Amino acid sequence: MRLRQIWALAACAALATGGAAFADVTVSQSNSPALDIAEQVALLMGAEQETLGAVSASKLAALAQGPKTIKKAGKAETPTVLRYDDGFLAQLPAPKGDAEWQCLQSALYHEARGETLKGQFAVAEVILNRVDSPKYPKSVCGVVNQGSSKGCQFSFVCDGIKDVMREKAAADRAGRIARLMLDGAPRALTEGATHFHTRAVRPGWAHRFPRTAQIGAHLFYRQP
Repeated sequence: MRLRQIWALAACAALATGGAAFADVTVSQSNSPALDIAEQVALLMGAEQETLGAVSASKLAALAQGPKTIKKAGKAETPTVLRYDDGFLAQLPAPKGDAEWQCLQSALYHEARGETLKGQFAVAEVILNRVDSPKYPKSVCGVVNQGSSKGCQFSFVCDGIKDVMREKAAADRAGRIARLMLDGAPRALTEGATHFHTRAVRPGWAHRFPRTAQIGAHLFYRQP
């Protein structure tokens, strides 16, 4: 082992044991002007051997290998590439989550299960864009269930029909989309849209808001 490597390892070992042995020797003796270079090196080597001898073999091995990569605990890592196809969704773990996930899954199922896959992702974008906007509630459930005397923001909430997801395949699909989007998948379809409607209707705000996308049967808009 070369001298530079020995010194580096010894320094690490000294830190691991509190640094006392190495510091005592170098401060009290190696700075003495009466010692020539050879004596100083000998003293350093002796200090290193003494310090290394006080460190366990397992700790020395860990110092030599360096730090290990630590995986963060928590939610599953979102894929860096998002593909809008069912084959991609099928490869993901079975979806699950808390109330926020359930609210988003329900909204996608009841509002957009007849849409294309991109159309369902686009509706998820609208809901999450609203959560990020100061004009709307700060949670998915708050956004989905928001209503007033004029009606609900999402029609399925106020249509008087019990919100049961009877189609298992569609519910699973909506759950996978919801899981991806809540875990940080990119919102790349609607350019920050906060509103959408079907081609069959023309709400008053559609004349005032800029349209950002047209996907399937839905038109998307961003509130100024």
